[in-house]
Amino acid sequence: MSTLTVPELSLVCLVGASGSGKSTFARAHFGRFEVISSDFCRGLVADDENDQSATAAAFDVLHHIAGVRLAGGRLTVVDATNTQAQARKSLVELARAHDVLPVAIVLDVPEKVCLARNAGRTDRDFGAPVIRRQREQLRRSLRSLRREGFRTVHVLRDEAEIADAVIVRERLLNDFRDDHGPFDVIGDVHGCRRELETLLTRLDYTLVRDDEGRPVDAVHPAGRRAVFVGDLVDRGPDAPGVLRLAMGMVAAGHARCVPGNHENKLVKALRGRDVQRTHGLAETLEQLAGEPPEFVAAVEEFCYGLVSHLVLDDGKLVVAHAGLKEEYHGRASGRVRGFALYGDTTGETDEYGLPVRYPWAEEYRGRAMVLYGHTPVPKPQWINNTLCLDTGCVFGGSLTALRYPEKELVSVPAERVWYEPVRPLFPEAARRPDELAITDVTGRRGVETRLAGRVTVREENAAGALEVMSRFALDPRWLLYLPPTMAPCATASTGDLLEHPEAAFAAYRSAGAGPVICEEKHMGSRAVVLLARDTQVAHTRFDAEPGASGAVWTRTGRAFFPAPLTEEFLARLRNAAESAGLWADADWLLFDAEILPWSAKADELLRGQYAAVGAAARAATPAAVDVLSAVAARGIDVGELLGRATARVHNAQAFSDAYRRYVWPTAGLAGVEVAPFQLLASGPAEGEGRTWADHDHGWHLDVAGRLAAADPAFVRRTRRLVVDVEDPGSSAAGVAWWEELTGAGGEGMVVKPLANGAVGRRVQPGIKVRGREYLRIIYGPDYTEPANLARLRERGLGRKQSLALREYALGVEALERVARGEPLWRVHEAVFAVLALESEPTDPRL
Repeated sequence: MSTLTVPELSLVCLVGASGSGKSTFARAHFGRFEVISSDFCRGLVADDENDQSATAAAFDVLHHIAGVRLAGGRLTVVDATNTQAQARKSLVELARAHDVLPVAIVLDVPEKVCLARNAGRTDRDFGAPVIRRQREQLRRSLRSLRREGFRTVHVLRDEAEIADAVIVRERLLNDFRDDHGPFDVIGDVHGCRRELETLLTRLDYTLVRDDEGRPVDAVHPAGRRAVFVGDLVDRGPDAPGVLRLAMGMVAAGHARCVPGNHENKLVKALRGRDVQRTHGLAETLEQLAGEPPEFVAAVEEFCYGLVSHLVLDDGKLVVAHAGLKEEYHGRASGRVRGFALYGDTTGETDEYGLPVRYPWAEEYRGRAMVLYGHTPVPKPQWINNTLCLDTGCVFGGSLTALRYPEKELVSVPAERVWYEPVRPLFPEAARRPDELAITDVTGRRGVETRLAGRVTVREENAAGALEVMSRFALDPRWLLYLPPTMAPCATASTGDLLEHPEAAFAAYRSAGAGPVICEEKHMGSRAVVLLARDTQVAHTRFDAEPGASGAVWTRTGRAFFPAPLTEEFLARLRNAAESAGLWADADWLLFDAEILPWSAKADELLRGQYAAVGAAARAATPAAVDVLSAVAARGIDVGELLGRATARVHNAQAFSDAYRRYVWPTAGLAGVEVAPFQLLASGPAEGEGRTWADHDHGWHLDVAGRLAAADPAFVRRTRRLVVDVEDPGSSAAGVAWWEELTGAGGEGMVVKPLANGAVGRRVQPGIKVRGREYLRIIYGPDYTEPANLARLRERGLGRKQSLALREYALGVEALERVARGEPLWRVHEAVFAVLALESEPTDPRL
């Protein structure tokens, strides 16, 4: 049996004369769609697989299909003779263009076998000379295939070998997708052994020492493993000590490692290559000169065997010394290795004579988190799901690790400056954590979220959001969150109702979301309230202006009240929070809420639109009824018109009654109420905070209830009912409760999975079910007329539902970034995206 190894991601070229059995071999060993046949491509372009005049066009098609497959990360097999060097050259170039390994499988069967097989095919009209020429080309090619660029060459020399062949697909050396960690990814060490020992100890590893007291391994009691991003050597005081420890950890399975450019250069030096002994190499070679030869040989073997990058945890984590663009993840080529070791440069040099590196991370939009080093930074900052962990330990900075998947940074300071940097480690121009840049939010962008993966923001939507955010919104330092839109329930198919609770219950029942909570929907204006314990906390945590103790904002980030009224509002809520005991473990609180009445924020809208429509309708429709009644009294049949006019009188009055329920006079805070329904996040004045999405909605309403108990005239309770959607009796009780709410003039309710964390990619975080009369405000006085209801039942909900899921995921992402203490621009990226999505074309009435 002949075992032929083929990388899982590669371009496999079958090589053999016509009649050698390539197509049969391909069908036996590869998938139906993995094989691209030149004969089939001739058929595509010429309706005849044997039309040799279509060969050029057929190979254009073949190369295009192969390129698309390789770009998608799929193994591809080319079934063609490939006996000519020029034909193979184009395939090797195609493999290199997609950074995959080219593999040749040669079927070198005897000439007589090929002749006999072709003689038995009625669709072939070329004779023996063609076969002999292809066989001769093949013979001349056998010794040159590796020089042409084929990484692996398998030659099968007779029918028996071909029949016994077995294809074994090998994972690439960088493929560790089945390794889920957890990991501690460590930045550039550069010979700083003592700092490495300190960091490993801080990460709870236990150091293992040899008989001479030198650390040779480190073991974590919980099974965590270290991942080194390269540049273990050069510049620092003890490169051999760092290597001994890292090599021991890797050998014991307690660590993984990728090479840095300094290891790459060290291997060349140890192999006698002529390299410049600069940037600390001379010091490392001098240190290694005092080590036993067998240790130096082991160092050379270790560094040479390191693979360019690692793909870990189902592809969610990539580690490379200088970082890696998404299109290079899991690929293998000289170009990929070069980028992983050195990054990309612009060809320019800076004022210190160092190469200017291309800012690949600013354009990165990949799903995988990329952790890297290479270019020292004063402090790690997330850039589009990438993080540089080289914090310049050898230059007097610190040695940093990231705990994965927790995203927790752990650093230890350098004991001293071991090597003077050419470029200052702490340039004054370094980006501050609270610094925002317009490039963070312009153009087409993808924002990575935990709940929904990558959420795309189109360029035109970003432009609209930038206009609103820059002209009308609060200072971004306050804007930790924007509330997402909420999807309505599926449209009721019968009766005089457009929305009904059973549709929401059915949606959660089919999603297996468990019990739900029905929350009274207050007809006010959505608001987010950021409440600091005092002005000092607001200044320390949010860099607030003197006298400010928090903020209250709308769904578009605008201030809800003028500044003096905002402080009055916050002071009253702060006192309620004090009485409710909410300051025990927090210095600031972030609430999602409704502020009532509707007229407190929408007075101009009410007067200019709703009141005007209602007044005009109530004035005009009775007059029309009077005229038509008089006409009917004269014996003229206007019954249908009179019926419609009479209905419109009723509808006009119902329209006015509907919006008037949510209007009452206010003066300052007099008459204003707030109905908080979720504690989004909280935290100390300094350091990281936390989100509260791991607590169910009942807990959140209990917190709001404590506030309401402390100040019942100012904080309104939100009534709720838990419903088991699997229990018909419980569902019926939920319907009855909704009917009671709406019958008494209430807007309706919001149905949510009781378990706050039950939301997934297809499970709505909340579904609103609005009452019949409230919807009259939304759709107009006459929406309940049968013809209008029939039209409205055709409303499309897909866009709104998709929007609700994406905005919710972005909101959660923003809160989690706040809790982790990430820079303001990282938080603002997700908040801004919510506002940008609001520009997507959806029916605003939904």
